[in-house]
Amino acid sequence: MSTPQRPNLAEDLLLLLFQPYSGFQRTGSIAGENTLFYVLAGAVLADLGLGEHVRTATGRFGGTIVEAVENNPPADEILRSVWDYVAEKPRGIQTVLAAVGPRLREPLLDRLIERGDIQRGTRRTLGLFDTKVLEGTGGERRAALLADVRAVLVDGVEPHPRVAALAALISGSGTLPQFHRDIPWTSPVITRAKELEQGNWGAEAAAEAVARTVTAVIVNNVVIAAAVLPKA
Repeated sequence: MSTPQRPNLAEDLLLLLFQPYSGFQRTGSIAGENTLFYVLAGAVLADLGLGEHVRTATGRFGGTIVEAVENNPPADEILRSVWDYVAEKPRGIQTVLAAVGPRLREPLLDRLIERGDIQRGTRRTLGLFDTKVLEGTGGERRAALLADVRAVLVDGVEPHPRVAALAALISGSGTLPQFHRDIPWTSPVITRAKELEQGNWGAEAAAEAVARTVTAVIVNNVVIAAAVLPKA
Protein backbone atom coordinates (compact mmCIF):
# COMPACT_ATOMS: atom_id res chain seq x y z
CA MET A 1 0.00 0.00 0.00
CA SER A 2 1.64 3.25 -1.12
CA THR A 3 2.19 6.20 1.19
CA PRO A 4 0.47 9.39 0.01
CA GLN A 5 2.20 12.74 0.19
CA ARG A 6 -0.22 14.15 2.76
CA PRO A 7 -0.80 12.20 6.00
CA ASN A 8 -4.40 11.38 6.76
CA LEU A 9 -6.05 12.26 10.06
CA ALA A 10 -5.57 8.76 11.50
CA GLU A 11 -1.81 8.94 10.78
CA ASP A 12 -1.62 12.27 12.59
CA LEU A 13 -3.60 10.86 15.51
CA LEU A 14 -1.41 7.76 15.81
CA LEU A 15 1.71 9.93 15.70
CA LEU A 16 0.34 12.10 18.51
CA LEU A 17 -0.55 9.02 20.55
CA PHE A 18 3.05 7.81 20.20
CA GLN A 19 4.65 8.62 23.56
CA PRO A 20 8.46 8.87 23.30
CA TYR A 21 10.51 7.24 26.07
CA SER A 22 7.47 5.81 27.84
CA GLY A 23 7.60 2.18 26.76
CA PHE A 24 9.83 -0.82 27.33
CA GLN A 25 13.36 0.26 28.33
CA ARG A 26 12.37 3.90 27.86
CA THR A 27 11.59 3.50 24.17
CA GLY A 28 8.27 4.64 22.74
CA SER A 29 4.75 3.32 23.24
CA ILE A 30 1.28 4.09 21.90
CA ALA A 31 -1.13 5.64 24.39
CA GLY A 32 -4.49 3.94 24.82
CA GLU A 33 -3.71 0.65 23.08
CA ASN A 34 -6.81 -1.03 24.56
CA THR A 35 -9.16 1.36 22.76
CA LEU A 36 -6.87 2.23 19.87
CA PHE A 37 -8.76 0.46 17.10
CA TYR A 38 -11.96 2.38 17.90
CA VAL A 39 -10.08 5.68 17.95
CA LEU A 40 -8.21 5.09 14.69
CA ALA A 41 -11.43 4.01 12.98
CA GLY A 42 -13.07 7.15 14.33
CA ALA A 43 -10.24 9.24 12.86
CA VAL A 44 -10.67 7.61 9.46
CA LEU A 45 -14.43 8.23 9.53
CA ALA A 46 -13.87 11.81 10.71
CA ASP A 47 -11.43 12.37 7.83
CA LEU A 48 -14.00 10.96 5.41
CA GLY A 49 -16.59 13.28 6.94
CA LEU A 50 -14.34 16.34 6.67
CA GLY A 51 -13.72 15.48 3.02
CA GLU A 52 -17.47 14.99 2.43
CA HIS A 53 -16.88 11.38 1.37
CA VAL A 54 -19.40 10.11 3.95
CA ARG A 55 -22.38 11.55 5.78
CA THR A 56 -24.49 10.50 8.73
CA ALA A 57 -28.22 9.86 8.74
CA THR A 58 -30.92 8.42 10.95
CA GLY A 59 -31.49 4.70 10.49
CA ARG A 60 -34.81 2.84 10.33
CA PHE A 61 -34.90 2.29 14.09
CA GLY A 62 -33.70 5.74 15.10
CA GLY A 63 -29.98 5.03 15.43
CA THR A 64 -27.27 6.96 13.60
CA ILE A 65 -25.87 5.38 10.47
CA VAL A 66 -23.01 6.38 8.19
CA GLU A 67 -23.32 6.19 4.42
CA ALA A 68 -20.94 6.84 1.55
CA VAL A 69 -21.40 9.90 -0.64
CA GLU A 70 -21.91 8.37 -4.08
CA ASN A 71 -19.18 8.93 -6.67
CA ASN A 72 -16.91 10.71 -4.19
CA PRO A 73 -14.31 8.17 -3.05
CA PRO A 74 -11.10 9.40 -1.38
CA ALA A 75 -7.71 9.00 -3.08
CA ASP A 76 -5.94 7.75 0.06
CA GLU A 77 -5.93 3.92 -0.02
CA ILE A 78 -6.59 3.45 3.70
CA LEU A 79 -9.51 5.88 3.62
CA ARG A 80 -10.72 4.26 0.40
CA SER A 81 -10.83 0.80 1.99
CA VAL A 82 -13.17 2.11 4.69
CA TRP A 83 -15.21 4.11 2.18
CA ASP A 84 -15.66 0.94 0.09
CA TYR A 85 -16.94 -0.90 3.16
CA VAL A 86 -19.45 1.84 3.93
CA ALA A 87 -20.41 2.10 0.25
CA GLU A 88 -21.64 -1.52 0.30
CA LYS A 89 -24.58 -0.37 2.41
CA PRO A 90 -25.26 2.20 5.16
CA ARG A 91 -24.15 0.90 8.54
CA GLY A 92 -24.31 1.93 12.18
CA ILE A 93 -21.25 3.89 13.26
CA GLN A 94 -20.47 1.43 16.07
CA THR A 95 -20.59 -1.38 13.51
CA VAL A 96 -18.11 0.44 11.27
CA LEU A 97 -15.75 1.24 14.15
CA ALA A 98 -15.67 -2.40 15.25
CA ALA A 99 -15.33 -3.81 11.73
CA VAL A 100 -12.59 -1.60 10.28
CA GLY A 101 -10.66 -0.59 13.40
CA PRO A 102 -8.66 -3.77 14.09
CA ARG A 103 -6.92 -3.67 10.70
CA LEU A 104 -5.78 -0.03 10.80
CA ARG A 105 -2.92 0.09 13.32
CA GLU A 106 -0.24 -1.70 11.29
CA PRO A 107 -0.65 0.04 7.90
CA LEU A 108 -0.84 3.41 9.64
CA LEU A 109 2.25 2.60 11.71
CA ASP A 110 4.05 1.47 8.54
CA ARG A 111 3.36 4.87 7.01
CA LEU A 112 4.77 6.71 10.02
CA ILE A 113 7.91 4.59 9.83
CA GLU A 114 8.22 5.08 6.07
CA ARG A 115 7.94 8.83 6.60
CA GLY A 116 10.70 8.67 9.22
CA ASP A 117 8.48 9.99 12.02
CA ILE A 118 9.28 7.00 14.24
CA GLN A 119 11.48 3.90 13.91
CA ARG A 120 11.29 0.22 14.70
CA GLY A 121 14.05 -1.34 16.78
CA THR A 122 14.85 -4.27 19.06
CA ARG A 123 15.96 -4.55 22.68
CA ARG A 124 17.38 -7.63 24.37
CA THR A 125 15.63 -8.76 27.55
CA LEU A 126 17.56 -10.66 30.23
CA GLY A 127 20.35 -11.06 27.72
CA LEU A 128 18.32 -13.72 25.91
CA PHE A 129 15.21 -12.44 24.13
CA ASP A 130 14.91 -9.81 21.42
CA THR A 131 11.84 -7.61 21.85
CA LYS A 132 10.51 -5.33 19.12
CA VAL A 133 10.12 -1.71 20.20
CA LEU A 134 9.23 1.68 18.76
CA GLU A 135 11.90 4.37 18.91
CA GLY A 136 12.37 8.06 18.26
CA THR A 137 10.76 11.31 19.32
CA GLY A 138 8.16 11.67 16.57
CA GLY A 139 10.28 14.37 14.98
CA GLU A 140 9.27 17.83 13.88
CA ARG A 141 5.87 16.69 12.61
CA ARG A 142 4.74 15.33 15.98
CA ALA A 143 6.04 18.47 17.69
CA ALA A 144 4.08 20.66 15.27
CA LEU A 145 0.87 18.65 15.70
CA LEU A 146 1.20 18.74 19.47
CA ALA A 147 1.80 22.50 19.39
CA ASP A 148 -1.37 22.97 17.30
CA VAL A 149 -3.47 20.90 19.72
CA ARG A 150 -1.97 22.66 22.74
CA ALA A 151 -2.71 26.08 21.20
CA VAL A 152 -6.38 25.14 20.85
CA LEU A 153 -6.82 23.53 24.28
CA VAL A 154 -4.55 25.72 26.40
CA ASP A 155 -4.27 29.06 24.60
CA GLY A 156 -7.81 29.22 23.20
CA VAL A 157 -6.74 29.51 19.56
CA GLU A 158 -9.60 28.91 17.15
CA PRO A 159 -8.84 25.57 15.49
CA HIS A 160 -8.57 24.43 11.93
CA PRO A 161 -11.15 21.64 11.49
CA ARG A 162 -8.47 18.91 11.32
CA VAL A 163 -6.87 20.13 14.55
CA ALA A 164 -10.29 20.35 16.21
CA ALA A 165 -11.00 16.75 15.17
CA LEU A 166 -7.61 15.58 16.48
CA ALA A 167 -8.15 17.25 19.84
CA ALA A 168 -11.70 15.89 20.07
CA LEU A 169 -10.56 12.34 19.27
CA ILE A 170 -7.74 12.46 21.83
CA SER A 171 -10.19 13.69 24.43
CA GLY A 172 -12.85 11.19 23.41
CA SER A 173 -10.38 8.30 23.62
CA GLY A 174 -9.58 9.08 27.24
CA THR A 175 -5.85 9.56 26.54
CA LEU A 176 -5.64 13.33 27.05
CA PRO A 177 -4.30 12.99 30.66
CA GLN A 178 -1.25 11.20 29.23
CA PHE A 179 -0.24 14.44 27.52
CA HIS A 180 0.02 16.28 30.85
CA ARG A 181 3.65 17.29 30.36
CA ASP A 182 2.71 19.33 27.30
CA ILE A 183 -1.01 19.94 27.83
CA PRO A 184 -1.85 20.58 31.50
CA TRP A 185 -4.76 18.48 32.77
CA THR A 186 -6.78 21.44 34.08
CA SER A 187 -10.48 22.26 34.28
CA PRO A 188 -10.34 24.82 31.40
CA VAL A 189 -8.55 22.29 29.18
CA ILE A 190 -11.08 19.58 30.01
CA THR A 191 -13.98 21.96 29.32
CA ARG A 192 -12.54 23.05 25.97
CA ALA A 193 -11.85 19.44 24.97
CA LYS A 194 -15.45 18.47 25.73
CA GLU A 195 -16.69 21.42 23.64
CA LEU A 196 -14.65 20.14 20.71
CA GLU A 197 -16.11 16.66 21.18
CA GLN A 198 -19.56 18.20 20.77
CA GLY A 199 -18.56 20.04 17.58
CA ASN A 200 -18.23 23.51 19.12
CA TRP A 201 -15.22 24.52 17.04
CA GLY A 202 -15.71 28.27 16.73
CA ALA A 203 -16.74 30.80 14.09
CA GLU A 204 -13.97 29.87 11.64
CA ALA A 205 -15.49 26.40 11.31
CA ALA A 206 -18.95 27.74 10.42
CA ALA A 207 -18.41 26.93 6.75
CA GLU A 208 -17.63 23.35 7.80
CA ALA A 209 -21.01 22.91 9.48
CA VAL A 210 -21.94 19.59 7.87
CA ALA A 211 -18.50 18.05 8.29
CA ARG A 212 -18.33 19.35 11.86
CA THR A 213 -21.65 17.72 12.71
CA VAL A 214 -20.59 14.42 11.15
CA THR A 215 -17.31 14.52 13.07
CA ALA A 216 -19.04 15.30 16.37
CA VAL A 217 -21.36 12.31 15.88
CA ILE A 218 -18.40 10.05 15.10
CA VAL A 219 -16.37 11.30 18.08
CA ASN A 220 -19.27 10.72 20.42
CA ASN A 221 -19.54 7.15 19.18
CA VAL A 222 -15.82 6.75 19.92
CA VAL A 223 -16.50 8.05 23.44
CA ILE A 224 -19.27 5.45 23.88
CA ALA A 225 -17.02 2.66 22.60
CA ALA A 226 -14.03 3.72 24.68
CA ALA A 227 -16.11 4.03 27.84
CA VAL A 228 -16.91 0.32 27.97
CA LEU A 229 -13.30 -0.82 27.60
CA PRO A 230 -10.49 -0.51 30.18
CA LYS A 231 -7.91 2.17 29.53
CA ALA A 232 -4.37 1.17 28.68
